[in-house]
Amino acid sequence: MDATLHLAQQPEADELLGRSPLAALVGMLLDQQVPMEWAFAGPYTIAQRMGRDDLDAHEIATYAPEAFATLLSTKPAVHRYPGSMAKRIQQLCQYLVEHYDGDAATVWKDATTGDELLQRLKDLPGFGPQKAQIFLALLGKQLGVHPKGWRESAGPYGEQNSFRSVADITGPDSLTKVRAHKQEMKAAAKAAKASAK
Repeated sequence: MDATLHLAQQPEADELLGRSPLAALVGMLLDQQVPMEWAFAGPYTIAQRMGRDDLDAHEIATYAPEAFATLLSTKPAVHRYPGSMAKRIQQLCQYLVEHYDGDAATVWKDATTGDELLQRLKDLPGFGPQKAQIFLALLGKQLGVHPKGWRESAGPYGEQNSFRSVADITGPDSLTKVRAHKQEMKAAAKAAKASAK
């Protein structure tokens, strides 16, 4: 995996995401309840604090839980909820060690169909259906992973020229468009809730 991503909007953090399958997965895992850039800068911050230039699933899986939580909560914290996210990252890494020998790329390397890959992503701890579809779209749109039917399996996130998620962010302009789309969706959901009362 060697791509140029623009999700953290920080060169070093984005460089890690583009070359490290595990960093990309961890960034996606962290992408909730915090700004996207904060989430995707997380893997780089974790690697730096561990004194590494990449994340290692085996090392994280066996890290003392309290020490790993401290690593994430040290200011500036890696996430708004560093304790629970530390636990989730360790669960993800333990799952990868158990099922994929710690190699995150194996999750998608030999998947022959989009549906198979989507199921593998949904099986990962911390990846619900929406997160799995968004990550599948990111793999397809920016990382050259194209199992048969991947766009369909990614649902609306797989559509070409859509600006719905991190899968569509390739720079500041597209980031602005994705943010605008998310604001529209929030406003529509709020309006629907209000009219249902």
